[in-house]
Amino acid sequence: MALLDDVAVLARAAAASIDDIGAAAGRASVKAAGVVVDDTAVTPQYVHGLNADRELPIIRKIAVGSLRNKLLIILPAILLLSEFLPFLLTPILMVGGAYLCYEGAEKIWHRVKGHDEAHASVEEALPDEKTIVTGAVRTDFILSAEIMVISLNEVVDQGFWSRAIILAIVALGITVLVYGVVGLIVKMDDVGLHLAQRSSAGVARFGRGLVKGMPKLLSALTVVGTAAMLWVGGHILLVGTDELGLHVLYEVVHHLEEAAADATGALGSVIGWVVNTLGSALLGLVVGAIVVTVLSLTLHRRTADEASGAKAH
Repeated sequence: MALLDDVAVLARAAAASIDDIGAAAGRASVKAAGVVVDDTAVTPQYVHGLNADRELPIIRKIAVGSLRNKLLIILPAILLLSEFLPFLLTPILMVGGAYLCYEGAEKIWHRVKGHDEAHASVEEALPDEKTIVTGAVRTDFILSAEIMVISLNEVVDQGFWSRAIILAIVALGITVLVYGVVGLIVKMDDVGLHLAQRSSAGVARFGRGLVKGMPKLLSALTVVGTAAMLWVGGHILLVGTDELGLHVLYEVVHHLEEAAADATGALGSVIGWVVNTLGSALLGLVVGAIVVTVLSLTLHRRTADEASGAKAH
């Protein structure tokens, strides 16, 4: 009877621990919700303009790459760093933030400059799936690292193995959520085509509306995704510089946020968030523009010179 009583106590303790892990995973996921939205907005641009039958396979490959990043690279790395070298987390995250700023600024630069399509061959114009997946997984790596570090900060008081389990749950749940929504978004035009063939006039009208509206939505998400890169990257740099002791940029944005919130009454929290977001995006644009300029004057120019030399030979 004493043994059974001990087993019952252990079972209750295990159940309580599972409840605690579930609650902690929920808190961590909610805290990272802002980056999750950005991740969802960024991804559809990678399949925009591709054949419909290749959209879901590419999204599946990106999702698998994202989950692999989270579970096999990011999770072990941040657990070990948080345990032995916690001071390195912020600088590493800032490097990723600078990369996001670069990607966002580069997309804006290409949009403003325009593509030189006069010399592009048909083969060069066709999207290469391997390149698309590699680029998407690389960008997702930065966003995933941000999600996981934010989640880690919410469960830093837990034990090592509890943290590992919680972050694994967060990684799996957020990956399924993000790429499930992305898959739904990119296939809504097919749903619209199916509904447009129904006998009900109202349902058919709704289906035709979906078919007409989805290209516009995907184009809008491309813009939102670019803005999200600048916002998230800029915010990583803003918070990171403050944590490293350079408080000027963070304090300026924070004071502007508070002033806007105090001046707008009931809408203060929303307006304050908008001001903070715009400040982060502006910082991201400036940093990204600097990186694009430096790379254009060095790496990209060297690549172009090498290509010209190869053609000459």
